[in-house]
Amino acid sequence: MSGSLLSKLEIDVRMLGMLAALAVIWIGFDILSGGVFLTPRNLWNLSVQTASIAVMSTGMVLVIVTRNIDLSVGAILGVVGMIIGVLQVQWLPAWLGFEHWLTAPIAVAAAIVIGGAIGLFQGWLIAYLAIPSFIVTLGGLLIWRGAAWWVTTGQTVAPMDTRFKAFGGGVEGALGATATWVIAAIACGLIVVALGLARRRRIRFGFPVRPGWGDAVIALFACGAVLIAAAIANAYPLPAGTARRWAEANGIPWPDGGLFIPHGVALPVLIAIVVGLAMTFLARRLRFSRYVFAIGGNPEAAELSGINTRWTLMKVFGLMGVLCGISACISTARLNAATNSAGSLDELYVIASAVIGGTSLAGGVGTIAGAMLGALVMQSLQSGMVLLGVDTPLQNIVVGAVLVLAVFVDSLYRRRIK
Repeated sequence: MSGSLLSKLEIDVRMLGMLAALAVIWIGFDILSGGVFLTPRNLWNLSVQTASIAVMSTGMVLVIVTRNIDLSVGAILGVVGMIIGVLQVQWLPAWLGFEHWLTAPIAVAAAIVIGGAIGLFQGWLIAYLAIPSFIVTLGGLLIWRGAAWWVTTGQTVAPMDTRFKAFGGGVEGALGATATWVIAAIACGLIVVALGLARRRRIRFGFPVRPGWGDAVIALFACGAVLIAAAIANAYPLPAGTARRWAEANGIPWPDGGLFIPHGVALPVLIAIVVGLAMTFLARRLRFSRYVFAIGGNPEAAELSGINTRWTLMKVFGLMGVLCGISACISTARLNAATNSAGSLDELYVIASAVIGGTSLAGGVGTIAGAMLGALVMQSLQSGMVLLGVDTPLQNIVVGAVLVLAVFVDSLYRRRIK
C-alpha cells in the first residue's frame, strides 16, 4: 500500500530515507544534548555552517557523475580564501581605502575567477592530457594547500571588509523577519508554479501525470517546510547588546524587557539555496547536463555520438572551481579571517554529502537536491558531536564510517535495481 502511494506521488524512496535518517539524527542529538540541538539558535547556526559544504557538493555531483573525483576542493577553498583575504586587508585598501563599497564585490569576483581558473586548469590536465582525476586532484590538494601557506607565509589575515562579512552570516548577514517572510512567500509561490508547469508539460507531451491530490500533497508539505524554516529563523533573536545598539541608532527607546529582533534567514543560506536551484536547472534542463550524464553512463558511446567529451569534462571541473570560490567567500566571511586551515577535510565532507545524497561513484546517477540534503546530514552529525563534546579524532572516525556505509548502501541499491 505504501509503495503504491509513493509510486503515485513519484517520491524518490532514497530521498525519503535520507529525510527519515535526518529526523532520527536531529531527535537523537536533541535528547542527548538535553534539548539544545533543536533550539532556533542551534538550527540557525547549523544552516550557516552547512552552506559552504552544500554549495561545493552541488558541483561534486557532476564531477562524480562523469566517473571522476575531486580531492582538491578544500585546498582550492583555502588558497582562494587566503588570496581574497590579502586582497581586502592589504591590496585594495592601498588603492581604494578601507571599507570602500567596491571591496566586497571585487573580492567575490576575484574568488569566482581564481577558483574557476584553477578548476579549468585541473580539468584540462584530466581531459586533454588524460591524467586520472584522482592523481590530478590529489596533487592539487597538496599544491593549493601549500600555495595558501605561501601567500602569507602562514600568517592569518584579518579582519575582512564589513560588507564582505555579510556573506558569512552573523549579524551582518541576517536578513531580518520581513525579508525572511517575503522570501518564504516567494518560495511557496515558485513551488506551486513549478508543480503546475511540470504537470502542464507532461500533459502536453502525453506523459503520465500524478493525480491532482498528489500535487496538492507535495505542495502542502513543501510549502509547510519552507514556512516552518522561516519561523525557526525568525525565532532566533539578535543578542541584547546588538539589539540595543540598533535601537539607539534608529532612535528607538529601549524597554525594560528589551527588544526581540529576529535574525531571519542568513545570507549564506540564501546563497546556497540559489546555487542549488541554479545547479538543479543546469542539471535538468540544459544540453550541457545531458552531455555530462551521457559521459557518466557510457564515455565511449558519448564520444562516438559526437559529444566533445574533453571540453565538457573541462567545463565540469571549471564549474567545480567556481563553486569552491563561492564557498571560500562564505567560509572566509564567517570566520572574519583568512587562515591556512580553512577548508581542511572539506573534500571528505563534500564527497560524503554527494554520495549520501544518492550520487553513484560508478557514474551516471546523481541529484543536486540529494547532495544538499546529504550536506545537511553530514553537518548535523558534526554539530551534534560538538554539542556532546566528542573529540575531533572521533568525529573524523564517524564521518569516515558514514562515508563507507553510504557507498555500501549505494552498491546494494544498484544491485537491487539491476
